Amino acid sequence: MKVYKLAEAEEKFAELIWQHEPINSGDLVRLCEKEMNWKKSTTYTVLKKLCEKGIFQNKNAVVTSLMTRDAYYAQQSIHFVEDTFGGSLPKFLAAFVSGRKISKKQAEELKRLIDEHQEG
Repeated sequence: MKVYKLAEAEEKFAELIWQHEPINSGDLVRLCEKEMNWKKSTTYTVLKKLCEKGIFQNKNAVVTSLMTRDAYYAQQSIHFVEDTFGGSLPKFLAAFVSGRKISKKQAEELKRLIDEHQEG
């Protein structure tokens, strides 16, 4: 799986697309001008870059995602655990809950997720 790491401005731009898709590219330009103070050329440059990465597509002047917001953030989470905790989910969870209590509901949800994704 290819890992996409977006810069802060690219991520904000991606969020705008995810929130408004499908969006006409002209409307996207106006939205970026309003929300990010970008010029038309900046919007199209960043859009082209993210299309080349396979995150979005711009067909017939309509921008849509090829990678959902959830898929992007799931990928970022996996990459974070791999880089920071050597890929160890137990080490990540231990660090995450360190010094705090989780609710019974949260514990049950974690148990359910573990059961759902357990091998064999």
